[in-house]
Amino acid sequence: MDQRWADAVFLHWRIDSAAVARYMPAGVVPDEVDGSSWVGLIGFRMVGAGLGQGLPVPYFGSFTEINVRLYSRGPDGTRGVVFVTLDASRLAVVLAARAGGIPYVWSKCSPIHNQRKYGYDVVRFRGQATSRFVVEPDTARTADDTVSLELTARFGLHSTLAGRTLYIPNTHTPWPLHPATITGLDDGLLAAAGLIVDGPPHSVLFSPGVQTQFGRPHVVAAD
Repeated sequence: MDQRWADAVFLHWRIDSAAVARYMPAGVVPDEVDGSSWVGLIGFRMVGAGLGQGLPVPYFGSFTEINVRLYSRGPDGTRGVVFVTLDASRLAVVLAARAGGIPYVWSKCSPIHNQRKYGYDVVRFRGQATSRFVVEPDTARTADDTVSLELTARFGLHSTLAGRTLYIPNTHTPWPLHPATITGLDDGLLAAAGLIVDGPPHSVLFSPGVQTQFGRPHVVAAD
């Protein structure tokens, strides 16, 4: 499945590994970057998603997504992400993804683009959770430090389907990545997922986007 992720905003907080272990699929443990686990609140515009190269699905292949994610390591050392929730504005996409074990939530999701600022606004149709976050990227600078790269350059995800742990690989070129400054943050998605953070994000990043492709999933063998 090919897709483009555009206008990506990455907010990350440090969090204790013990607080996120229960979200990991069987056989997978929390990964650590710079001595701690991290939780991310990430928003972007999905553009032209479709099966295979050059076959975007009209209408349903483009939508806004906001996800809450954690960082994982499989028994073979493979690093990935674990999605706790993914809010999206296309009901058909939500239903199809949930059938495949991906925890999508149907929500009203809107991008925010005002002059040099980018962000996302989320209102869930059920559960009343909301989120709004806006950043101003410094496009004159490149975020190339180890923490920024390791949090964003994740080439696969761990998930659970029918009682089995899967790894779904993902490939893309390096993100064009810029440091950013928070100009607005009022989030309830992390708390709704049971993930408690304190204070502003420890990492704030922006990317204009990247073209990416998911490969075939495979079963993760337990230790």
